[in-house]
Amino acid sequence: MSDARPSPVFGGESLLFLTDEQLRQGIEAMFFAYRGFTADPDRILAEMAYGRAHHRAIHFINRAPGTTVNNLLAILGVTKQSLNRVLRTLIADGLVESRVGTQDKRERHLFLTEAGAALEAKLSDAQRARMRAAYKEAGPEAVAGFRQVLEAMMDREMQRAYVKLRDSGS
Repeated sequence: MSDARPSPVFGGESLLFLTDEQLRQGIEAMFFAYRGFTADPDRILAEMAYGRAHHRAIHFINRAPGTTVNNLLAILGVTKQSLNRVLRTLIADGLVESRVGTQDKRERHLFLTEAGAALEAKLSDAQRARMRAAYKEAGPEAVAGFRQVLEAMMDREMQRAYVKLRDSGS
């Protein structure tokens, strides 16, 4: 008697033998899903003349209050010039507060203001609603599998940053 288990299937075919066509379909599904995932926040941000870079900054400042500019640069993978442009706008508009470090005066620590936290909640609520509906429709096994796929696609450095943020309890 063999302990071999049947291979999981994708569209009726074994995952061990995914064709280029099936992989292309997965890539396209990711593109369209991302469009859906960002559509609601994009509409909210457009009213304020903001873009996705502003959203990402607000999201990660919310997840790690007091994070440094350098840490945010590492998480977002953008240039210092690009991030500074976004932060200047968010600070000028009263959504983010920048405080000089207490131990290292060269560091700037970032915090959302009350207005910034309200905007972050509005943006995240829209995305949570979409994800909650999709997760409910797909079921718990699909949710676990989806998370595994996303984590497996991350580079090692990004996996470490993700795990650190995920496990921070914030």
